[in-house]
Amino acid sequence: MELPYIPSDIPFTGDQKAWFSGFMAGLNTRMAMPTGVAEAALAGTATSTLAPEGGPGPLLIAYGTQTGNAEMIAEQAAEAAAGLGFSVRVADMGDLTVADVAAASKLLVVVSTYGEGDMPDNAEDLWEQLADDAAPRMEGLRFAVCGLGDSIYDGFCQAAKNLDGRLFELGAQRLVDRVECDVDFQRPADAWLPGALQALADAPAAGAVAAAPAPVAAASSSSSDKVKWGRKNPYPATILANSVLSGPTSAKEVRHLVISLGDSGIEYQPGDGISIVAENDGALVDLLLARIGATGDELITDRKAQRTLREALTSHYEISTPSKYLVDYVAKRTGDPELTHLMETGDPEALDAWLWGRDVLDVLNVDPAMTMSPEELIGELRPLAPRVYSISSSPEAHNGTVHITMATVRYTSDNRERGGVCSTYLADRRGENDEVQVYITPNKAFRLPQDDAPVIMIGPGTGIAPFRSFLHERAARGATGDNWLFFGDQHRDSDFLYEAELDQFLSDGLLSRLDLAFSRDQEHKVYVQDRMRDQGENVYRWLERGAHVYVCGDANRMAHDVDQALTEIVAQHGGMDAEKAGLYVSDLKKEKRYCRDVY
Repeated sequence: MELPYIPSDIPFTGDQKAWFSGFMAGLNTRMAMPTGVAEAALAGTATSTLAPEGGPGPLLIAYGTQTGNAEMIAEQAAEAAAGLGFSVRVADMGDLTVADVAAASKLLVVVSTYGEGDMPDNAEDLWEQLADDAAPRMEGLRFAVCGLGDSIYDGFCQAAKNLDGRLFELGAQRLVDRVECDVDFQRPADAWLPGALQALADAPAAGAVAAAPAPVAAASSSSSDKVKWGRKNPYPATILANSVLSGPTSAKEVRHLVISLGDSGIEYQPGDGISIVAENDGALVDLLLARIGATGDELITDRKAQRTLREALTSHYEISTPSKYLVDYVAKRTGDPELTHLMETGDPEALDAWLWGRDVLDVLNVDPAMTMSPEELIGELRPLAPRVYSISSSPEAHNGTVHITMATVRYTSDNRERGGVCSTYLADRRGENDEVQVYITPNKAFRLPQDDAPVIMIGPGTGIAPFRSFLHERAARGATGDNWLFFGDQHRDSDFLYEAELDQFLSDGLLSRLDLAFSRDQEHKVYVQDRMRDQGENVYRWLERGAHVYVCGDANRMAHDVDQALTEIVAQHGGMDAEKAGLYVSDLKKEKRYCRDVY
């Protein structure tokens, strides 16, 4: 187990540093437990805890998350803060108002960035309140912000930047610099958290006298013997089935995979994701090694370990999707006019267009004469992040297995066969008892409602994955709530995923309605949002009956178009103007009746 790094300039005592290192190691173990076990371990910590007399007082930890990572970091922070004597409240930003924030004396924010710099769904409403001109002054608030993001996208950690800047504008006191965590978020979060908590502990509340340092609790080891599978210790699962779902005339290669959880003890719920620890294409690794004149046996040392260059390029660094840092490095090294112009103008759309379809080898080959050492190359690459897929199975109906519905990415460019890192890695693993490293990524913001509640599901293409899980789960539980699915793709005869299962659900009465949109089967393209508008009156009736709306799939276009269609439906059939319809949809989000799993 790798212990977290604690910077030497953090003013902990020796005993506190020793405790915090052991505590964070225990947290990482606890984080890796099966869903349910970790939640039980955190019970009583993530809500409120009485602080010992003379402790640092109350601390509000607010998280904004799209996939659950920010919530996980918030829960780790909560247990660490409780150990330092804080009275801790952990809150989903969707459950907070600007008044709650203004009333707090100490605040720790953990927020992810969704899409191209947007707030996650559960943070949108609070952000709008904070950004409003009528937001109250917050001179009495002390705060720290942790941002999670992906530097390959524009607006990296923009949600954290926005919240950090706005709190400061409103008069709150920033106690430590904001941390911006890339896809390999655990280590920078671990390194930042001790300093942030100590600064919050040392800061007196507004109008208060600084209290004596709180005694540090001993780290608990009660969960050390629990099964632990997670990001730092993925489970070696066996692939039981790997079949093509799409028809022979389809333009896509969509696969259905069945993965055995064996005796791992791993648990999951409908709506959760499964993270796959993939490896890069060996042919691309060989080409990169040849390009820089390396054998692959060279030992390189990065911030985590010493390993061979081949192992680093195969399993630890992103080589299919170049980082913008690499583009900037090559532009400065080569003086290439096109790259130099792209970097100097800072046009994100132009840079994205140039990068589309290119890998690291393409960027290095901008100037074939440019030399590069292994250390220089590794220094400009991003960590290879696990890929998360929405689970398409039900733990009740498919005991001991996880199913994935996956579109395989393959294409040819510059006379080379290329593909998505994880999709081709999985698609090509078809041998008997092939193994893959996995762990569950909980998504608490995408859960089924009570069994009697009606559900509207909108999932074109592989976005159907969690809704297959929902339907099988509801069938297994004998749920009585109505179920309505909007599904679409290009052609009915080749892209109707799980057609037989859906037809059976209709026959059995589990699926109350099924509306289909196959965009290329007629001259005029039809999409799921068009089918929603066609059924707008019924959609609104379902909403008035308390229906929960779920959307899964493409974040760039589909999710936006569906959101717009939903707002228009509410306006038209609810007799509202645009502003009131927007508030209606916003209320659905606050009530957790409008949930999205988009990517």
